Amino acid sequence: MNILIIEDELPSAQRLVKMINSILPDAIIVNILASVELSLDWLQNNPHPDLIITDIHLADGLSFEIFQHIVVKSPVIFTTAFDKYAIKAFEVNAIDYLLKPIKQIELEKAIIKYESIVKPKTLDYQQLISQFPEEMQPKTQRLLIRIGNNFKVVDFDQIAYFYTQEKISFAITFEGKRFPLDQTLEKLQEMVNPKYFFRINRQFIIHINAIKEMSAYSKSRLKLTLNPAFDMDIIVSTERSPDFKKWLIK
Repeated sequence: MNILIIEDELPSAQRLVKMINSILPDAIIVNILASVELSLDWLQNNPHPDLIITDIHLADGLSFEIFQHIVVKSPVIFTTAFDKYAIKAFEVNAIDYLLKPIKQIELEKAIIKYESIVKPKTLDYQQLISQFPEEMQPKTQRLLIRIGNNFKVVDFDQIAYFYTQEKISFAITFEGKRFPLDQTLEKLQEMVNPKYFFRINRQFIIHINAIKEMSAYSKSRLKLTLNPAFDMDIIVSTERSPDFKKWLIK
């Protein structure tokens, strides 16, 4: 994250940098500016940062003047020793309004608020694309498998399930053939059509037609018998069981 600090008191600026480094070790302080004039010049000649943290009272006026002269594209956290500017602050790009002396916990809450507003929430890929109409589902139809110096193309609809063992992924076809794969289960999960495949736990992604039998298991889990058979218990994990049951009847 690139952060611009606008603060005319050097001790306050240094303290702010120290707190930011503690909260966001990977953050980059792109500059520390002390006046409205310097801030206007910098923002007009540089890419706008991800976040601006600015004092309201600066050496040559109020930081609100910056917003009167240029369009500021960055969210802003205002800092001040006075609370009378709060309404004015939220008329511009304000994420938060912190009273001096700033406490680290208050700055951290303001940054968390920024992240919740600006950063997209992480979505479960399978859950997301399963909501798309079928014509928008993944278009990958085949898997290229390397066997020694040779290659084999296998249609996904020929694969009964994928599993991982000792950090190696394998595909088992409905004919019972086993192929080692270069892809991880995470990558395979992105490639398969979620209408037909489901990741039941950390070790298995199964095709719906590979399910031979299902039975109740402890802690609200399900035990599966697959076809072709696998020589260990196949258990749908507790956290995936509710979504798995919904997937079965889609």
